[in-house]
Amino acid sequence: MVKSLHLTAFMRPVSLHTGAWRYPGAYPDANFNFGHIKSFIQKLEAAKFDAFFMADHLAVLNMPVDALVRSHTVSSFEPFTLLSALASVTKKIGLAATASTTFDEPYHVARRFASLDHISNGRAAWNIVTTSNPDSARNFGLDEHVAHGERYARAREFYDVVTGLWDSFADDAFIRDQESGIFFDAAKMHVLDHKGDELSVRGPLNIARPVQGWPVIVQAGQSEPGRQLAAETAELVFCSPRDTAAATALYADIKGRMLAFGRQPEHLKILPAAMVVIGDTVEEAKAKRAKLDSLVHYDSAIASLSIALGHDASGFNPDAPLPEIPETNASKTGQAQAIRLAREENLTVRQLAQRYGGYAGLAFVGTPQTIADEMETWLGNAASDGFTIVFPYLPQGLDDVTQRLVPELQRRGIFRRDYEGSTLREHLGLPRPENRFFT
Repeated sequence: MVKSLHLTAFMRPVSLHTGAWRYPGAYPDANFNFGHIKSFIQKLEAAKFDAFFMADHLAVLNMPVDALVRSHTVSSFEPFTLLSALASVTKKIGLAATASTTFDEPYHVARRFASLDHISNGRAAWNIVTTSNPDSARNFGLDEHVAHGERYARAREFYDVVTGLWDSFADDAFIRDQESGIFFDAAKMHVLDHKGDELSVRGPLNIARPVQGWPVIVQAGQSEPGRQLAAETAELVFCSPRDTAAATALYADIKGRMLAFGRQPEHLKILPAAMVVIGDTVEEAKAKRAKLDSLVHYDSAIASLSIALGHDASGFNPDAPLPEIPETNASKTGQAQAIRLAREENLTVRQLAQRYGGYAGLAFVGTPQTIADEMETWLGNAASDGFTIVFPYLPQGLDDVTQRLVPELQRRGIFRRDYEGSTLREHLGLPRPENRFFT
């Protein structure tokens, strides 16, 4: 049996590349324009994408040090409001949203996702994050960010509480018999009454069990606690390895841990983020990428490169090759990656800086055929179960993927031509969780 790819679309921000909003023909207001976003998700559904994925941030990213903001990522809609609206203009595509376990409460999160799952007829997914941005803490009454270990301890207990709340009612608890006057059977309602180290929640949830039993659980951490949380709880992992070697190691590590928790590896899909730039030739695609990178302002770009190198690069000649970099206490892996990229692609300091200031993650740049070759290799080598697609600019970058790459993947028999069912769990081949309190 041929293994098939799963594809989700990273849509908040609509592109992670900070130059995307300036690309010729791009919609500069795409993050905050419902008409544009509606057209994007309908195109993705027509192309049979698994899900539309909204990350979220609880602060202004790239906070300016002066009055000039050069990134389009500073604002966007609140995810639940937007996804509820998008549920009414779509039928099959999954709807994934981030909700923080650090700055929210389990009852709120359980109720919102249960509502979204009912509104969409079983298409919701929860991306569990602990929130790493320290600026977020200041928006919730804290002067300093919560410690990493403490955030993950709360997240693990938070998951238990939210899923317990989703199981508040048996699937058949709501009788709604107009003749007898019985609305629901109280014997089929469970009061959670959770009292833990981090949380105290009585329950029950005041909404029927979600259509999918539980919305699909997404996890995005790659740290040691993040990998452990994914192995215990996640059904879809959003990650950012830079090459097949790193991806294969991450894939084997997380899936290898699942057996200790009585979980089957096929019940978790690992989908690395990958920007896709398509041209009629590989050279044309590379030229598009170079044009896109050139739209990143140099002041922002050189600051990003300095962080990657662990060395102040502001004094380098922008149009010369990268000079020798002294060893520092910064990440040796990160520094080595930047130096290797500069040497392998013969990039000037300006070009390298704009790469880091724009989008420095995994990218497939080529024709539909060459990109399909790469994706097929990743799939066959157990480096991923598919990809979370990052679009370089919109709408054209999205159209290139849905109208050119997807048909090539379908021709090869490694991507669906139609949805397997109606719920996101059915798209991903995931089982519906049993209710832990009612059999």
